[in-house]
Formats: sequence, structure tokens, C-alpha cells
Amino acid sequence: MIAVPAPVAQPRALPDWRQSLREAVTDARELLALLGLESLAGRLPGDDAGFALRVPRGFVARMRHGDPRDPLLLQVLPQLAERADVPGFVADAVGDLAARSAHGVLQKYAGRALLIASGSCAVNCRYCFRRHFPYAEEIAAAAGWREALAQVRADAGVREVILSGGDPLVLSTAKLAEFGSALAAIPHVETLRIHSRVPVVLPERVDDEFCAWLAGLPLRRVVVLHVNHANEIDGSVRSACARLRAAGAILLNQSVLLAGINDNADRLAALSDRLFDCGVLPYYLHQLDPVRGAAHFAVDDPRASGLIEALRARLPGYLIPRLVREIAGAASKMPLQGP
Repeated sequence: MIAVPAPVAQPRALPDWRQSLREAVTDARELLALLGLESLAGRLPGDDAGFALRVPRGFVARMRHGDPRDPLLLQVLPQLAERADVPGFVADAVGDLAARSAHGVLQKYAGRALLIASGSCAVNCRYCFRRHFPYAEEIAAAAGWREALAQVRADAGVREVILSGGDPLVLSTAKLAEFGSALAAIPHVETLRIHSRVPVVLPERVDDEFCAWLAGLPLRRVVVLHVNHANEIDGSVRSACARLRAAGAILLNQSVLLAGINDNADRLAALSDRLFDCGVLPYYLHQLDPVRGAAHFAVDDPRASGLIEALRARLPGYLIPRLVREIAGAASKMPLQGP
């Protein structure tokens, strides 16, 4: 009898991320129906409080069915509280517009230039500090990145370029490669940092084409993810992180401290543990930027500091994020807790 070799298992193809992006949920009533929460529809603001809902269906699948307090749902569901006019909560919460140095370029801190790569995100987080940002006027990718690249070339002090947005990973890999090639030709630039929530909410975006581009960049590569709760991380996110690491990226995470979502030592510790399991180091825990429409997420400073102290009692130092606040015009993020 001739032995027949067993079939070789083929890698499972990732879903097409563009299709997933097109199919994102954009209607709050549909989102509630998917979660069996139709009874909450009467509590929705009439027009998403001026900030459209968008959430990929894969992220919806990680939410707990029937739970109106699910920590992932609360990050994306429009709330009537967003209508409140709270003193100190303003449209430009961190002084972005005053830091503009060229079309789509913000320069706040020494040695770095941040590019508004895109005006779109795969998910619209209700606490977003750029929910009122004039993206139509400030997209660095417009006209082939020319003005943004010219600004970086002209400033020899810029060693690190940060792609932000919106979210840079909603751009095509071809558009990113166009930028990366030009950036790599600037002698004083050493590091490309990408700030993105996409590998978390749309992990299929981290596909072979993207990873090949990232791996081939002759620059140091840093990817800063944005995860606020351990439930955001499932097997697909772990796989995306593994692909990013294999492409040579250093992975960090920044979170926002959010009332009712992660303002709890157990939740923050679980997040740090799960991030570390994915090869991601906790980097920053931001105090909420005071953007108009997000005051209901705020946690006061004494409570925030107490949470960090609680983490110190149970986690190694490398798993404790730095508690910081961004203040318009300051030379750096302002630490709220000692090292």
C-alpha cells in the first residue's frame, strides 16, 4: 500500500480589510440591534451629537451581547451626555492648530514632526480629542505628501516622523509606500512612528503587503497601538501584533483613562497583562483630553494617581504605563505620577 502524504495546511487568508471597512456599522440603532439592546434606542442623541458613529463588525463581535455597560460599546455609542456644554471642554483640546507648521504637519515637541496622514478612522471613539479637527483642510497625504515632506526636509532637527490622523492605516499600502520611500531619502530622519487603532479594531489590515512594506523600510519602526480594555484583544489582534513584530516593529500601547470603561485597577492590570502576552509594552495612560462632548468620560487626578499606585503593588514596573496629560503649548506630555 502506497502511503499518501497528508495535505499541508495552508495559511488562512485574511479577510479583505477594505471590504471590512466598507461594511462597518454606521447606524447606532443597527449597533444596538446587533447586541440585543434595541430598548436603548430612545436614549440616543438625534444626530450622533455631531460626530458620526463608525465601528467595524469584527469589533462589535467582541462586545457582550445584551450588556448596556459593555466597555467596548461605551467607547463608540453616541450618548446624550455629549450634548452637555461643560466649562473647560473645547474643540481644540490640545492646541493642535497652534502647532501647525505646514499643511498637515504639527510640531509640538523637539525632534519630532507629526503628520495628519488621514482624516478617517476605522472606528470613531467618542472621546477622540480630534473629533472637531478640520481634517478637510489638513491632510498631509494630499498632493503626494509634498508640503509635509518639504517641511521635514527643511528641519534638520526632525529625527522622528509620526503618522497620525485620523488613522494612517486606512490609507492604502501604496500610498504609505509612496511616503515611506520619500521619507527614507531624508538623511536626518531615523525613525517612523505610526499611531494606529486599526490593528486592534480591523486586524486584517495588517496583511502581507503591508508587512512587506514595513519590513523593507530602512528606518527604525515603532507602532503605537491604542487599546483601552483587555476585551479588545482577541486572537485576531494577537496575530496582527505577531505580524507587526515579525516585520521589525517595536510595539507600544497608549490608553485613555475612561470613566466606566477602565477606571479600575483590575481592568488596567488585565490590560497590561494581555498586551504583554501580545508583545506590546504599555506606554502611556492618558488623562482625558478636555474635548467638547467627552466630559462624561473624565476621571479626576487623585483617582487616576491612586490607580497607578494600585498597579505598582501588583505589576512589574515595565507593565505600568506612565500617567500623563497633554497640555496645549507644553514642551512634552506632563507626567502626573513619579517614576
